[in-house]
This record gives sequence, C-alpha cells and structure tokens, in this order.
Amino acid sequence: MQLRSIYNKIVSYHFNVISHFLKHQKKTMKLILGSTSPFRKALLERLHINFSCDSPDIDETPLNKEPVEDMVVRLAIAKAQAIAHRHPDSLIIGSDQSAVLNGEKLSKPGNFENAFKQLTEASGQSIVFQTGLCLLNTHSGKIQSSCVPYTVVFKHLSPEMIENYLHKEQPYNCAGSFKSEALGIALFERFEGNDPNALIGLPLIALINFLENEGVSILA
Repeated sequence: MQLRSIYNKIVSYHFNVISHFLKHQKKTMKLILGSTSPFRKALLERLHINFSCDSPDIDETPLNKEPVEDMVVRLAIAKAQAIAHRHPDSLIIGSDQSAVLNGEKLSKPGNFENAFKQLTEASGQSIVFQTGLCLLNTHSGKIQSSCVPYTVVFKHLSPEMIENYLHKEQPYNCAGSFKSEALGIALFERFEGNDPNALIGLPLIALINFLENEGVSILA
C-alpha cells in the first residue's frame, strides 16, 4: 500500500508538471493579424486580446475559373503562410474578402463615377460578401480555414439618394461602395448572415472557435 501511494504521488507530480508546461506553452503563443487593414484591426481589438499586425505580400490574382468562395480561402491561407517565417510559435490570422453582385466580382470603386455605377446596379439587389478566414499555428503547422458569407439587401435607391450618400461618406476605397458601420446603413433593406463582423472583413465568431480549438479562450 505504501509503495502504491508513493507511485501515485509520483505520477500525480509528473502530470501536474506536464499540465503546467502545456498550459504555459499555450499562453506564450503570440497572436498575429496578417493584415494592416484598420477595419480588421478594430474588429480584433473588440476581443480584448493582445496581438500584433504584419503585412503579407502575395499575388492575389484569381486562378482560372476559380470560384470566389475557394479564392478567398486560398488567399487567406496564403497571407498567413507568407509571414509565417517571421513568427515562429505563433497563431497567425489570415483573411480575404470579395463582394459579388449578380455573379460578378466587385472591385473598390476608387472614385465617384465608379461608386455611383456600383450603387445604381446594386439598387434593389443583393451583394454577397464572401470572407475567407484562416488561423495558422506556426509551431504545429495546423491550418483551420473557412469561408463565411454575408449578404446585404439594398433598398431601391434613387440617383439623388446615391449621389447624396457618396458626397457625404466618399466610400471609394470600399468594395460595394458603402461603409455599413457608418452612414451606409441607410442604403439597406436588411442583412442576411450569421456574423455581421464578416461584412467588415473579419468573421469573429468563426475566429473565436478557431482560437478555442488552439486552447485560447477569449473569456478565460
């Protein structure tokens, strides 16, 4: 009985040591946002966790006949992998987004004329935002990824409404020609989707699940 008690104490001690080591190892994993987008940075800050940003440099050219859903996931993974060598023992977040109207991929308008054309075509229609998300563990090489869709349904917009909106907000650097987090909300009839954060470029619900799979609890 005495030997068994000593053995159990030894096993318990080693178990506690290993558990402490693994717990400490998870805590020291750095979190990296593979983006310099101020919008994604602001979204991630909502989770009240420490992270730093790095800018990936990749070729974002679509592959021949590549579905948008596949493209955004591929590019999200590529962005994370592009900076992995600079961040050992880290969790890297990669994200990419494309907007689609009537089967056509939308680009950033860049100026009033293009934005006016985009919103005119979107009037009474739906734009689907496909957001690719990736979480790369550079220690284990594990990749988690998904595509999160989110749809905005537009009101019927008069030329005067469009012109007034564009002059007030000037969303010329935004695909779809609006800022949903600001005055752009007045353009919409409704939203459809599981995570409104995906519309701005970083699906937080999916990301939280990915982090929890890596032992990172947001509410711990």
